[in-house]
Amino acid sequence: MRRMVLGLIGVACLAVALVAQGDPQPTCKDCPGTYIPRAEIEGYVQKAIAENRVDQQVRDIDIGKSHIGIGVVHRGKLATPAPQSVAEHDLVSEVYHIIDGTATLVTGPDLVDKKRRPADLETVRLFNGPGNNSASIRNGVAHELKAGDVIVIPAGTGHWFTKIDDHITYLMVRIDPDKVTPLRDEAASKAYLQGKK
Repeated sequence: MRRMVLGLIGVACLAVALVAQGDPQPTCKDCPGTYIPRAEIEGYVQKAIAENRVDQQVRDIDIGKSHIGIGVVHRGKLATPAPQSVAEHDLVSEVYHIIDGTATLVTGPDLVDKKRRPADLETVRLFNGPGNNSASIRNGVAHELKAGDVIVIPAGTGHWFTKIDDHITYLMVRIDPDKVTPLRDEAASKAYLQGKK
């Protein structure tokens, strides 16, 4: 009888625990999906090439607990890295999907000669929030990137292009859980592509 009572108490405790958890709710209630057509991405690549731009933000979307930024980056040939060209972002993680080209990207957390990025930089204000630049990465890992590859760069991890064979173009997804970057919608993107910043 005692075992049966203990069993019933155990079942009752489990039922109470399950009810206490409640029904999970979406973290972004009634949020719409966001579609970005290929032609818009190609428009950013063309603008990058024509105007010698590197990093451009296509969208910045509120998805409830986080912002997600979609950027297009085009970098030209690089034989040797520029001084202080290691980047690190304190709060924003990045995912690169390589569209075209090849390059060597070094990643790692141990930045050499770290210097704070100015808060008024466009990339800090609008794309990837506060962070640092540095001269190099101690014990970094080199990745040979090519079309179709994906690399994930967590917040706090330095990343550094040390060589770009001819060019590299990639789609960038920025994960911003602290919402430090401003939202950017389709209308703002279209206006930018038409030269109406």
